Amino acid sequence: MSERTERTARALLERCGETYAEQAGIRLRNTPAPLYQALVLAHLLSARIRADVAVAAARALFDAGMTTPRHMADATWQQRVDALGVGGYRRYDERTARQLGDGAELALREYGGDVRGLRGDDVAERLRAFPGIGPMGVDIFLREAQAVWPEHVPYIDGKAQDGAERVGLPRSPGALGGLVEDREVPRLTAGLVRVALDKDLAHEVRERAAGRQPGKPRP
Repeated sequence: MSERTERTARALLERCGETYAEQAGIRLRNTPAPLYQALVLAHLLSARIRADVAVAAARALFDAGMTTPRHMADATWQQRVDALGVGGYRRYDERTARQLGDGAELALREYGGDVRGLRGDDVAERLRAFPGIGPMGVDIFLREAQAVWPEHVPYIDGKAQDGAERVGLPRSPGALGGLVEDREVPRLTAGLVRVALDKDLAHEVRERAAGRQPGKPRP
């Protein structure tokens, strides 16, 4: 590992290494409720909507008590719509409210409300059975779940690889995973996704890594 690469990885963790689960107030553990909440968050982040809005909507759902498949299924469609609206998630609120209800029913029916049952070699296929969870949702969920499902470390998808390229890090998941300890890979991955989505943030990380005061990038 070169000194420059090491500095960049550290700058990334320090500046934007909070996981999306942490941002949404999820204390992720290998227990049913937090993992279900991470699945809800992955669903919301999958839509064509700003990540901060998706995170705020997840917080609003959880604040309204929809923290488990049973609570989500027992809530009315209108209650789910209202909670999504509190978080500013309005463009897809009606469809998403329906999908969340259907997904909760699936979790109850197939896994007894315990989404740890998703774990295994066919986890991606099982995840895609949930309404609203496509390939992007699978990536988002596993980026977070690798914090408690170590068999997926390093889970570094294409979006995170794009972020790595933007800040001058290697694209290889193996090389990226080797930059930090396994427990920090979810944070590294979250930071990589953020810089992939925000070129100004990527510039700031590069400046920090170079030991310079971050300024605005040239047009």
